[in-house]
Amino acid sequence: MLLSYLPIVILILLAAGFALATLFVSHVLGPRRPSAAKLAPYECGIDPVGSARGRFSVKFYLVAMLFIIFDIEIVFLYPWAVILNSLRLFGLIEMILFLGILLIGLLYVWKKGGLEWIT
Repeated sequence: MLLSYLPIVILILLAAGFALATLFVSHVLGPRRPSAAKLAPYECGIDPVGSARGRFSVKFYLVAMLFIIFDIEIVFLYPWAVILNSLRLFGLIEMILFLGILLIGLLYVWKKGGLEWIT
């Protein structure tokens, strides 16, 4: 029975060997011409300002978490849209309820100032 897995094991070994060989060859043969411009930190085309260890406001992280929460909730719309015809009116009402709760949560966060992290 284990013999049937032999082609998969050989393929994994070949892929890993190719990846390692490619990394090794590029490390050995690749040009190394460091310069001050290449070694300088790059930040979106702008010279970096301040320390990279600077602190961010807690509101920044709250906005990031809220974005992730609402983004994940919106992902639920795709499977619902795919099977909408089989759900009929019940599925439509449930999604309206779901989006209503999501909207209430968004309005609550907006009213509390959770989306204003720049101040």
